[in-house]
Amino acid sequence: MAKIADLAKYLNDNKIQYQVIAHDPAFTAHDVARATHVPDSELAKAIIVRADGGFWMAVLRADQIIDQNLLRKALGAKELHFAHEEDLSFLFPDCQIGAMPPFGNLYGVPVVVDTALSEDTEIVFNACTHTRAIRMKYADYERLVRPRVAVFAQSEFVGKDLGA
Repeated sequence: MAKIADLAKYLNDNKIQYQVIAHDPAFTAHDVARATHVPDSELAKAIIVRADGGFWMAVLRADQIIDQNLLRKALGAKELHFAHEEDLSFLFPDCQIGAMPPFGNLYGVPVVVDTALSEDTEIVFNACTHTRAIRMKYADYERLVRPRVAVFAQSEFVGKDLGA
Protein backbone atom coordinates (compact mmCIF):
# COMPACT_ATOMS: atom_id res chain seq x y z
CA MET A 1 0.00 0.00 0.00
CA ALA A 2 2.11 2.79 1.40
CA LYS A 3 3.86 5.09 -1.03
CA ILE A 4 4.57 8.27 0.93
CA ALA A 5 1.34 9.83 -0.40
CA ASP A 6 -0.62 6.75 0.72
CA LEU A 7 1.08 6.79 4.10
CA ALA A 8 0.26 10.50 4.53
CA LYS A 9 -3.36 9.82 3.56
CA TYR A 10 -3.53 6.97 6.09
CA LEU A 11 -2.17 9.24 8.84
CA ASN A 12 -4.48 12.10 7.83
CA ASP A 13 -7.53 9.81 7.68
CA ASN A 14 -6.72 8.70 11.23
CA LYS A 15 -6.24 12.31 12.39
CA ILE A 16 -2.59 11.78 13.30
CA GLN A 17 -0.30 14.77 13.67
CA TYR A 18 3.01 14.16 11.93
CA GLN A 19 5.83 15.95 10.17
CA VAL A 20 7.48 14.93 6.89
CA ILE A 21 11.23 15.52 6.96
CA ALA A 22 13.02 15.86 3.63
CA HIS A 23 16.69 14.92 3.78
CA ASP A 24 19.70 14.08 1.65
CA PRO A 25 19.78 10.47 0.44
CA ALA A 26 20.60 8.12 3.33
CA PHE A 27 20.72 4.33 3.21
CA THR A 28 21.51 3.20 6.76
CA ALA A 29 19.54 3.92 9.91
CA HIS A 30 22.49 5.81 11.38
CA ASP A 31 22.78 7.95 8.24
CA VAL A 32 19.03 8.67 8.23
CA ALA A 33 19.27 9.79 11.86
CA ARG A 34 22.17 12.07 11.01
CA ALA A 35 20.41 13.45 7.89
CA THR A 36 17.20 14.15 9.83
CA HIS A 37 19.09 15.63 12.82
CA VAL A 38 17.59 13.22 15.35
CA PRO A 39 19.41 10.97 17.80
CA ASP A 40 19.75 7.31 16.77
CA SER A 41 17.62 6.48 19.81
CA GLU A 42 14.59 8.25 18.26
CA LEU A 43 14.90 6.71 14.80
CA ALA A 44 12.83 3.56 14.35
CA LYS A 45 14.23 1.04 11.90
CA ALA A 46 12.17 -1.78 10.45
CA ILE A 47 13.86 -5.15 9.89
CA ILE A 48 12.02 -7.98 8.17
CA VAL A 49 12.57 -11.49 9.50
CA ARG A 50 11.19 -14.86 8.58
CA ALA A 51 10.03 -16.81 11.62
CA ASP A 52 8.92 -20.40 11.04
CA GLY A 53 8.12 -19.57 7.42
CA GLY A 54 6.11 -16.39 8.07
CA PHE A 55 7.31 -12.81 7.81
CA TRP A 56 7.45 -10.38 10.75
CA MET A 57 8.48 -6.74 10.90
CA ALA A 58 10.77 -6.11 13.86
CA VAL A 59 10.96 -2.41 14.77
CA LEU A 60 13.74 -1.15 17.00
CA ARG A 61 15.83 1.93 17.71
CA ALA A 62 18.59 2.75 15.24
CA ASP A 63 21.21 2.47 17.99
CA GLN A 64 20.29 -1.15 18.63
CA ILE A 65 20.67 -4.53 16.93
CA ILE A 66 18.44 -7.56 17.05
CA ASP A 67 19.32 -10.34 19.46
CA GLN A 68 18.07 -13.26 17.38
CA ASN A 69 17.63 -15.55 20.39
CA LEU A 70 15.45 -12.99 22.18
CA LEU A 71 13.43 -12.29 19.03
CA ARG A 72 12.92 -16.00 18.38
CA LYS A 73 11.63 -16.34 21.95
CA ALA A 74 9.40 -13.23 21.65
CA LEU A 75 7.81 -14.63 18.49
CA GLY A 76 7.62 -18.19 19.81
CA ALA A 77 9.52 -19.35 16.73
CA LYS A 78 11.79 -22.34 16.27
CA GLU A 79 13.53 -20.93 13.20
CA LEU A 80 14.36 -17.29 12.51
CA HIS A 81 16.43 -15.57 9.84
CA PHE A 82 16.59 -12.20 8.16
CA ALA A 83 14.54 -11.75 5.01
CA HIS A 84 16.26 -11.54 1.63
CA GLU A 85 16.26 -8.45 -0.56
CA GLU A 86 13.90 -10.22 -3.00
CA ASP A 87 11.44 -10.71 -0.12
CA LEU A 88 11.50 -6.96 0.57
CA SER A 89 10.76 -6.17 -3.08
CA PHE A 90 7.83 -8.59 -3.00
CA LEU A 91 6.41 -7.48 0.37
CA PHE A 92 6.94 -3.73 -0.10
CA PRO A 93 6.70 -3.14 -3.88
CA ASP A 94 6.02 0.58 -3.55
CA CYS A 95 8.99 1.32 -1.27
CA GLN A 96 12.65 1.67 -2.07
CA ILE A 97 14.58 -1.33 -0.74
CA GLY A 98 15.30 -0.78 2.94
CA ALA A 99 13.08 2.31 3.25
CA MET A 100 9.84 0.68 4.34
CA PRO A 101 7.96 2.44 7.12
CA PRO A 102 7.28 0.53 10.35
CA PHE A 103 3.65 -0.02 9.35
CA GLY A 104 3.67 -3.74 8.59
CA ASN A 105 -0.08 -3.72 9.21
CA LEU A 106 -0.52 -1.88 5.89
CA TYR A 107 1.19 -4.76 4.10
CA GLY A 108 -0.29 -7.71 5.99
CA VAL A 109 2.93 -8.23 7.98
CA PRO A 110 2.63 -8.50 11.78
CA VAL A 111 4.81 -6.11 13.78
CA VAL A 112 6.87 -6.57 16.93
CA VAL A 113 8.41 -3.49 18.58
CA ASP A 114 11.30 -3.56 21.00
CA THR A 115 10.40 -2.30 24.47
CA ALA A 116 13.06 0.44 24.40
CA LEU A 117 11.46 2.07 21.34
CA SER A 118 8.00 1.82 22.90
CA GLU A 119 9.21 4.05 25.72
CA ASP A 120 9.99 6.96 23.36
CA THR A 121 7.61 9.90 23.15
CA GLU A 122 8.25 10.46 19.45
CA ILE A 123 9.69 8.34 16.67
CA VAL A 124 11.13 9.15 13.26
CA PHE A 125 11.14 6.57 10.47
CA ASN A 126 11.68 6.06 6.76
CA ALA A 127 8.71 6.97 4.59
CA CYS A 128 9.12 4.56 1.63
CA THR A 129 12.04 6.51 0.22
CA HIS A 130 15.66 7.21 1.12
CA THR A 131 15.00 10.99 1.08
CA ARG A 132 11.90 11.35 3.29
CA ALA A 133 11.18 10.51 6.91
CA ILE A 134 8.19 11.02 9.17
CA ARG A 135 8.13 12.16 12.80
CA MET A 136 5.10 11.31 14.94
CA LYS A 137 4.14 10.41 18.49
CA TYR A 138 4.86 6.82 19.45
CA ALA A 139 1.46 6.57 21.17
CA ASP A 140 -0.27 7.34 17.84
CA TYR A 141 1.90 4.78 16.05
CA GLU A 142 1.05 2.13 18.64
CA ARG A 143 -2.66 2.91 18.38
CA LEU A 144 -2.60 2.44 14.59
CA VAL A 145 -0.29 -0.57 14.33
CA ARG A 146 -1.10 -2.43 17.59
CA PRO A 147 2.29 -4.15 17.60
CA ARG A 148 3.44 -6.90 19.90
CA VAL A 149 5.93 -5.27 22.33
CA ALA A 150 8.83 -7.38 23.56
CA VAL A 151 12.48 -7.20 24.54
CA PHE A 152 14.57 -8.38 21.57
CA ALA A 153 17.23 -5.71 20.95
CA GLN A 154 20.50 -4.70 22.52
CA SER A 155 22.92 -1.83 22.12
CA GLU A 156 24.87 -2.16 18.89
CA PHE A 157 28.03 -1.72 20.97
CA VAL A 158 27.48 -4.74 23.24
CA GLY A 159 30.35 -7.13 22.75
CA LYS A 160 32.33 -4.76 20.54
CA ASP A 161 35.82 -3.70 21.48
CA LEU A 162 35.49 0.07 21.65
CA GLY A 163 39.24 0.47 21.99
CA ALA A 164 41.03 3.60 23.10
